Amino acid sequence: MFPIFGRKSNAVKDIFIIAGLGNPGKKYILTRHNVGFLAVDYICEKLGITTMRKRFSAMYSESMLEGVKVIFLKPETFMNLSGISIRKAADYYEIPPERILVICDDVTISPGTLRIREKGSSGGHNGLKSIEEHLSSREFPRLRIGVGNEHNDDLADHVLSQPSAKDREIIQSRFEDVYNALKLIVAGDLPLAQSLYNRPPQQSE
Repeated sequence: MFPIFGRKSNAVKDIFIIAGLGNPGKKYILTRHNVGFLAVDYICEKLGITTMRKRFSAMYSESMLEGVKVIFLKPETFMNLSGISIRKAADYYEIPPERILVICDDVTISPGTLRIREKGSSGGHNGLKSIEEHLSSREFPRLRIGVGNEHNDDLADHVLSQPSAKDREIIQSRFEDVYNALKLIVAGDLPLAQSLYNRPPQQSE
């Protein structure tokens, strides 16, 4: 059980964890499973963050976004143990699950499609499953980025391989929308983020 549950404090209202999921190591950098890492890198660059340091078994940085202190995490525990890192940070900052947003890949939706949810099941995603187990909760928002699997390839092989150049371009074209969606979410307007960005990439993208 979280130590923050039942604790009356205004501090948690001013902090948000944004965790991008992936696997550490050069051989995984551009794989489908690492789109969460890549999205966090994009956002950090937008915010002028040039370096991340190791903390909470993750690569870590912090910044302000829409007047909210945001903790960026890229867990280095490997995907299937992502919850270990996120739980460490959540305990340290005394942040409840609803203030933890997770960015990850989704093979069930087409490349570049975004799916923002306030809460839900892991949908078979091992990173989300680990987070659910370590937080003892499904009550955390998640932003899934579609990587597709139209040929029904072996799942492990598919997510640990790189997308085609075309699919990579489509996926990365949505990172600006991910950034804009996160600004709305940390400001408290997740429904508007869903309304604007829960869609496939547009033709112009």
